[in-house]
Amino acid sequence: MATYYNDNTFIYHNGNLVKAKDARIDLYSQTMHYGYGVFEGIRSYKTIHGTTAIFKPEEHYDRLRKSAQALNLPYNWSNEELIDATYAVLRRNDLQDAYIRPLIYGPANMSFNPNEESNITIQAWAMQPFLGDKLLRVHISEFQRPNPKAFHMQAKACGHYVNSILASQDAKAKGYDEALLKDLNGNIAEGPGANFFMEKNGQLITPAAGHILTGITRATVLQLCAALNIDVEERPIHPDELLTADSAFFCGTAAEVIGIQQIDNTTLPMPWAESLGAQVQQAYKKLVVAQPIHTKATVVA
Repeated sequence: MATYYNDNTFIYHNGNLVKAKDARIDLYSQTMHYGYGVFEGIRSYKTIHGTTAIFKPEEHYDRLRKSAQALNLPYNWSNEELIDATYAVLRRNDLQDAYIRPLIYGPANMSFNPNEESNITIQAWAMQPFLGDKLLRVHISEFQRPNPKAFHMQAKACGHYVNSILASQDAKAKGYDEALLKDLNGNIAEGPGANFFMEKNGQLITPAAGHILTGITRATVLQLCAALNIDVEERPIHPDELLTADSAFFCGTAAEVIGIQQIDNTTLPMPWAESLGAQVQQAYKKLVVAQPIHTKATVVA
C-alpha cells in the first residue's frame, strides 16, 4: 500500500500549513458524496541548478481556476498565492522530485444547490514514475470516455475519474498495464489519466480536442515537437489504425512520457529507441530539470 503521508507530513489547508494527520474534510460535503470538486496534478523536479522547481505552475493553477469556474465552485485564490503555498509545502516536507495535488472541495451541503464557499488543500508526496519506466501493454477498454454534452471535458473534476478508475482496474485485471479508452463515436480518445500519441510513417497523430482533456503535458509535447521539427496531426483515430501504427506513447503530468509496446494483441514494430516518442521523451526529461530558480520567499505560516 502506498504511503502518502506520515505523522510529520504537512499540507496546505485554507491558508495554513497543518499536519496531514490533523486535517479534516466535512463528511456532508458535495465533494465526498457526489464527486463535486476539482483538482490538479502537478510535478516538481530537482533541477540542474540543484534547486526545486514546479513544472508549469501558472498553467496548472490557471486550469484549476477554470475547472472550478466551470463547475460553479467559488474560487478566491490567486496563482501567486497558491504557487507560493506549494513551494512552502515542498520545503516543509523536504521534497524535490514530487507529485503535487491541489484539491478544491465543498463545505457541508447535501442538496444540489450552489455552494457559497470552497475549501482548498495542497498535498505533495514523493512518487516514482506513475506507470513505471518500462514499455506498456495497453488494452482498448470497453468503457468509453464521458459524453462531452454531459460534462465539461476540459474541467479536471473529481467525479470524472470514476470512469478512469473503472477502465484502469479492468485493464489491469485482464493482465495489461493500462487502458486506452474510446469516445462515444468509437474513436480513440485517451488513457485514464494521460493523452495518447501514435506514430505512423514519420508523423505523430493524436486525438483532437472535444472528447479528451487536452492536458498540459500534451501541450508541452506539441511544443517540443515543433522545436524538433516533428510533424503532428490532431484528428480522430479509428481503432483499426492502431493495427498499423509504428509506435505509440502516453503523456501526462503523472505518467510524463512513456512508451507503449503492445495494444491488445498487436505489438508495435518500431524499437522504442528509434521512435519519435523516444525523442520527445528525452527532450521532456531535459526540459523539466532545466527550469529557472524560484526566488520568492514564502509567506505561508
